Amino acid sequence: MDTSYLSAVQQLLTKVEKKNNMEIEQSSSLLADCFGNEGILHVFGCGHSHMIAEEVFYRAGGIVPIRPLFVEDLMLHKGALRSSDFEKDPLFAQTFLPSQPFQPNDVLLVVSTSGRNPVPIDVAQYGKKMGLRVVTISSHAYHTLSSRHSTGLHLAAAADIALDNLIPVGDALITLHNHHSTNSIGPGSTIINVAILNQIIVNSVELLIKKGMEIPIFKSGNVDGSEEHNNQLINKYGKRIEFF
Repeated sequence: MDTSYLSAVQQLLTKVEKKNNMEIEQSSSLLADCFGNEGILHVFGCGHSHMIAEEVFYRAGGIVPIRPLFVEDLMLHKGALRSSDFEKDPLFAQTFLPSQPFQPNDVLLVVSTSGRNPVPIDVAQYGKKMGLRVVTISSHAYHTLSSRHSTGLHLAAAADIALDNLIPVGDALITLHNHHSTNSIGPGSTIINVAILNQIIVNSVELLIKKGMEIPIFKSGNVDGSEEHNNQLINKYGKRIEFF
């Protein structure tokens, strides 16, 4: 029995790339147009999915015009059970959505592996209402389970482009057996979601380079000479992105 987590992730990445080839290409083109027209990418997720937004924000080797939607009540550090309760609250999204500085030339990415809770779906629907193109990453395997949203829809239904991370229901990639029970362990959603998004961003930058455009990419703060470069980019985008 193969119990290698790394092997499971590698195999899943290959399947995800093949399954989402067209959607990755479409999302990359969408982002290239967004960045090329001075738009920004807003990234949202609840619970562990918020780490996807954190991963690509203010990132060494990452593109600058990315804005995370950090809603602390939906993060684990303010109470894990509390954050789960808020994600399922059909009214909670309205406590933070009206204050979002969305503009029509922006793109909104919403990440939720189950794609069945109200808040991520409400965020995606609100983004479309505000004129943004909406991209989602979720596991379409969860479509076998009922949605908790009032419309009965899953997150993918609220997207212009819906990517499938192919995560099995329950998230765990490894199954271990003993005489008394079967144990599933080794969640894969975070690493797969980050890989999908980074591939899209890299592709979008490649498209911009082919158009001869200057690409705003952060340099590592631990590399000599990076401070002046990064500060110029922060000053340029700081009116729309909360760096301070």
